[in-house]
Amino acid sequence: MKNKWIIKTKADLNKVEYISTLLNIDTILSTLLVHRGIENFEQAKTFFRPNINDLHDPFLMKDIDLGVNRIEKAIKNNEKILIYGDYDVDGTTSVALVYLFLSNFYNNIDFYVPDRYKEGYGISLKGIDYASENNISLIIALDCGIKAVDEIKYANKKNIDFIICDHHTQGNIIPEAIAVIDPKQKNCNYPYKELSGCGVGYKLLQAYSIKNNIPNSVLNKYIDLVLVSIASDIVPITGENRILAFWGLKKINANPLIGLKSLIDISQASDKEISISDCVFKIGPRINAAGRIKSARSAIELLISENKELANEIAETINQLNTERKELDKKITEEALEIIISDDKLIKQKTTVLYKNDWHKGVIGIVASRLIETYHRPTIVLTESKGMLTGSARSVYGFDLYNAIDSCNELLESFGGHMYAAGLTLKLENFEKFKTKFEKVVSETITPEQLIPKINIDASIDFNIITPKFYRILKQFAPFGPENMSPVFMSKNVKDTGYSKIVGATKEHLKLDVKDVNNDRISGIGFSFADYYPIVSKSNFDICYAISENEYMGLSKLQLMVKDIKVSETE
Repeated sequence: MKNKWIIKTKADLNKVEYISTLLNIDTILSTLLVHRGIENFEQAKTFFRPNINDLHDPFLMKDIDLGVNRIEKAIKNNEKILIYGDYDVDGTTSVALVYLFLSNFYNNIDFYVPDRYKEGYGISLKGIDYASENNISLIIALDCGIKAVDEIKYANKKNIDFIICDHHTQGNIIPEAIAVIDPKQKNCNYPYKELSGCGVGYKLLQAYSIKNNIPNSVLNKYIDLVLVSIASDIVPITGENRILAFWGLKKINANPLIGLKSLIDISQASDKEISISDCVFKIGPRINAAGRIKSARSAIELLISENKELANEIAETINQLNTERKELDKKITEEALEIIISDDKLIKQKTTVLYKNDWHKGVIGIVASRLIETYHRPTIVLTESKGMLTGSARSVYGFDLYNAIDSCNELLESFGGHMYAAGLTLKLENFEKFKTKFEKVVSETITPEQLIPKINIDASIDFNIITPKFYRILKQFAPFGPENMSPVFMSKNVKDTGYSKIVGATKEHLKLDVKDVNNDRISGIGFSFADYYPIVSKSNFDICYAISENEYMGLSKLQLMVKDIKVSETE
């Protein structure tokens, strides 16, 4: 599938020159800053030097005072508290964060994570029964609960109070919990809406710390957990998320929690500086694998571990589960692609909705994302669980998947999520009706542009711009993520020097040695770009790329990380 290259509109020249002079940087870098809304010294200072003290007052969040009061009451009366969270990275890091923090001064606590296969997503009746059987009178629910109306009623009948900390979109009815803390609630005026579930848990603990005169250093011992949640849940790296991720990166690189250090070591990332990308592709998937394949309880046990040997042992087990997860993911993706390819009608649709009763529930969300890489459109992958169809949905940039699914809610038993990702459950007899209606809803609301994969390009540059100083400043734009992606550049009419070649054990990668129109030369790597070698070797081409540093045998060298290649229109 061909990508559409979108070059950002030219920034206001006066603003660009002002920032360039103010910060003593070239106009390419100042253009990148202006595109990110940075137009004065204070904004630049906040961007490049995020200050943990600039986090918003947590008491601005609706019900957070009620949550703090209820925790204080529980501790005063020595009530048993249950920390309850979802089974994904955001949920498990949330549970670990709250459990570790409270453990500093209170030990009558337990944690619970639902079984993906026996209980499903969110607050379960089984979890409430567990609390009842163990004399637990307060549950702090993290990364779930905003739509658990019936479950909270059930808990209330058993005299179990709930504090809900969630970041998902609310339903029509808010659960009758002691406190419902969710910045996305319609009547919550909290100034930043994009926190991860773990981020919302952090704000509750921040409020508790302020009221009880607990130093910031106690809570921030665990800020690397918030970092991993922000990275893995793909929330915008703006506002408070940027501050939390920035300081989380400092923590994970200087002194990570024992459990996180075990994951860093086992994913062979200990010899370099950990980045958001490492959290997304190395640490996060291993935490997720526990809940996808077996039980997320082991992931929490790892994250709260204070014993290095035990942590290493759990990390090894989780790493094996991750290997199993990758094999399942590959197998099911191949099966799903075969179904699409063999169905002419499905190929032409604007949605992908697939069901197979033996697909592994733990990886269908990953499969949905993989399918979008080939067929760029809203995608839902379903399997059978407890006599129902259950599945995961993923969207394309700019399309509100949650609203589209909500338009079909009369055919669903339950659903939840947000704009780009959701989970849903329906009866088997409603599958075809749902598939048809979802296609109709999406077809009527999605734009042709949203169905084309895009590469957003920050600027067109010549290779002589790429200097060590340029890259040193560029690195300070991190942490990268949604709404602050790693800058992508374009260079036109590039030529092979004659030394580009296909590399890799399976000969699937492209090692570039190229020069631009000014004969400035640079190397690059295009992973899975071997098929582009005929273009590179025989014609002038345009290239878009990110810039990275390649270290080899103690030497460091700047290189292009290829995003796409096209034959030049004019030579």
